[in-house]
Formats: sequence, C-alpha cells, structure tokens
Amino acid sequence: MTQKICFIICLFASTSVFAESEIFRIGVIGTDTSHVPAFVNVINSSTEGVYENMRVVAAVKAGIIDNPSSWDRAQQYAEEIEKTGVKIYTSADEMLENVDGVLLENVDGRPHMYYAEMVIRAKKPMFIDKPLAGNLTDAVRIYSMAQREGVPVFSASSLRYTSGFQAARQTQVHGADAWSPCTFNAKHPDFYWYGIHGVETLFTLMGQGCVSVSRTSAANYDLAVGLWDDGRIGTFRGIRAGAGGYGGVVFGDKKVEFAGEYEGYKPLCDEICKFFATGVSPIAARETLEIMAFMTAADESKKLNGAHVTLASVLEKAEAADVKTFTVEIAGDGSPVLDGVYVTREELREKLTIPADAENLEYRVILKKHPAASHDAAKEIAAFLGDAMLAAYLYE
Repeated sequence: MTQKICFIICLFASTSVFAESEIFRIGVIGTDTSHVPAFVNVINSSTEGVYENMRVVAAVKAGIIDNPSSWDRAQQYAEEIEKTGVKIYTSADEMLENVDGVLLENVDGRPHMYYAEMVIRAKKPMFIDKPLAGNLTDAVRIYSMAQREGVPVFSASSLRYTSGFQAARQTQVHGADAWSPCTFNAKHPDFYWYGIHGVETLFTLMGQGCVSVSRTSAANYDLAVGLWDDGRIGTFRGIRAGAGGYGGVVFGDKKVEFAGEYEGYKPLCDEICKFFATGVSPIAARETLEIMAFMTAADESKKLNGAHVTLASVLEKAEAADVKTFTVEIAGDGSPVLDGVYVTREELREKLTIPADAENLEYRVILKKHPAASHDAAKEIAAFLGDAMLAAYLYE
C-alpha cells in the first residue's frame, strides 16, 4: 500500500458535535433503496440512548437514470418518508444548509463521489452506504478529500454489525470463510453490487492486512481467496444459485464455529448515530479501502484466469488515475449538449471514448436534464457515453 494511501487511514476525531438539548438534524441524499425508509424508521422511532437527539429531517430525491434498480424506486421511497414528516428538497445544496449530518444512500455507487464532494465541502459528517463508490478510483478520492478537509466519513454494510461477527473479531482468528448473495450489476465491478456484504463480513472477521486475491468464477458462483500479510487465508463465496443467505465460519484457536447471522439494520443505525454524535468513524479508512481494493483485485484476477492480484497494485493504479469530468446537458428537445456545444449522439460517444494510447485515464459524466426534456431522452443519451462513467443524473 502506498504512503499516500496509508495517510488516509487516520480517524477524524472530534468532540461531541451538539449540545445535549439540541437535535442533530440528519439529511438523506438518494432515495432509491429500501435502506432509506428502514433507517428513517429506526432513527426517528427511537428516543433513548444514541437516538435521543437524532432525527432524520430532510432528504433529496435522487436516483440514476440508466440503472432500473435505482431509478424505478427513487420516487417510491421519497414519497414513503415524506409521509412521515421528512422534508424533500429539490437540491442537495439547499438541503445541506439545513442539516448537521448526511446519510448518502444511493443504491448505485457511481453518484457517491459527486455528492460526497458536496457534503465534504459543506463540512458535514457523512455516512456512505455500500458500496463506498462506483469504482476504486472514486473510493480513494472520497477519503483523500475527506482527510484533506478534516471531515469525518464512515461507510459499511449492515452485515458488519451482526453481533456474532463483532464477537468473533475480538478473538484469535486464524482464518475465515464468508458468504452472501452475489448478483451482478453491469454498471459496477462484480462484487460491488451485492457481494460486498459477504466481503465486508470477511474483513469484519479477519481485519486489515489482505495482500492479494485469487478468484475462481463460474456462472452461478464465485470463490475469492485472500492472503493476509501474516499468512492467514480468508475466503468469500458469492452465491447466485441455490440456497443463499449470509454467514461466516471462523477458524479459531480451540474450535471452528459459525460466527453469526444477519440481525437487521438497527445495529448499523446504532453505529451511525454514535458516529454523528462523536465525529469518529468506527472503521479505519484503510480497512474500508482494503474492502474496495479486494473486490477490484478480484475482478482483475478473473480476467487473469485466477492469478493472484495484489491490493497494492490496484490501489496504486486508482491513486494515479487521471479523472476528467464532462457535463452533458439534455436540451428541451432531447438533444445532447456537451460542455455547452450541441452534438449528435454519435459525436457524443466518439468524444467520450478514451484514446487508445491514453494511460490510466478515466472519464466521468454529469448528466443534466432540462425540465422540458423527458426521462426517456435521458435514458437514450446515457447509452451514448462511450467510455465515460455516468457520475450523476440531475433534473428538476
């Protein structure tokens, strides 16, 4: 792991961020996941302990147009939490002026960098739901910016806080096997979409220090084998057929045992509220980055027919990436406008195709829809972005 990446591992310690009698106002960005109404229900229905001063008061409806698993749910969950008294804002900038901390909840990880930058510049502590970002480059960028600006950031899967996994983490773990459902989404690296739950379980049990990954992949199953720097071995099994579920087995000093089962969202919400109260992330940034690097290295291993790929190699590439961001506006008639210039869709794809001789260059696109344009036009244009990753979809 490079020196620059290692600097990111620090925790952003601070004193309590609010007086006892005050309410800590939480805002949500992204309403395209069932986590939103679930988190709102847990936090706003609880009045004792870590929840006493915590309330979700605001949200920004946001989804991403080219992912049905995101776009088709954004309106539904926004309406659901609005009925409970949560105010829906039309822009993140407006909401950020009226909250003390943020839950970045987009189910699609690609917009996380765009919104995280806004939140960090506003100096608000932020929980980012899984996955931390849509790729490793953006994951590194989020933590780098947060460290530079002194803003606390915390990201985790709810699986991490299963009591059995937490208890096992406190023992001598010689190795662990973890598993979870592992459906894919074409817009994300393979494990980022759902396999992240099992990968996070593995790291909860094993801790930091994974050096390399080897992956065997078939149509319905994956097996990723991680080698840790102290010689321990941990595995993640991704499941797309047959019995699924979540779980882990720990190889300890005196016995081999199941580590626990999923216990819902409340344990994670407990940690989120503690985080907002103290400004201290319960997870080192390095561990979260290792999780992201593990999943990225697993994709590289798949391309190399199961060869071991080091986490350091993919982290170094992510750190060195040259990221260029373009703005594509959808005019009222549905035509694409690239950085202020009308183009055809074919011209758009050509301009957003990375040159063959470019090294470690990555493109991002912010897609902005004119109020008179249709969402269908946006979907069509999103298919003409060449090599660029759709980083945000903005509309009124």
